Amino acid sequence: MNALNRYGPLAGRILIALIFILSGFSKIGGFDGTVGYIASKGLPLPQLAAVGAIIVELGGGILLVLGWKARWAAAAMLLFTALAALLFHNFWAMPPDQAQNQMIHFMKNISMMGGLLYVVIHGSGALSLDRDDRK
Repeated sequence: MNALNRYGPLAGRILIALIFILSGFSKIGGFDGTVGYIASKGLPLPQLAAVGAIIVELGGGILLVLGWKARWAAAAMLLFTALAALLFHNFWAMPPDQAQNQMIHFMKNISMMGGLLYVVIHGSGALSLDRDDRK
């Protein structure tokens, strides 16, 4: 197995997971602000939603880096990211001065979903606790 096949999947998992892990920690540190932001979107049970977001982002991100239950973690993160794009980055409903920024965030989420979908389909690859490299 060449170096790219061996180390590439681990690097890819780390790169995808990094934004989720950092965001999860940020939500813990700014929990009240996160709850307020969720509530401002009119979503029910904002405190529970904030806890759920932390679990998916931090827990899923760590599982993805470790490559343990990576397909399940990536699937949960994909669904979470799709919902976040639709509910929090709805550029089509924003005032013109905010639309471009929100469209960039929306497209960032779409791109992350592509990487997560790849993990759902192909698994965690080499150097993972799922041991996809033994196939």
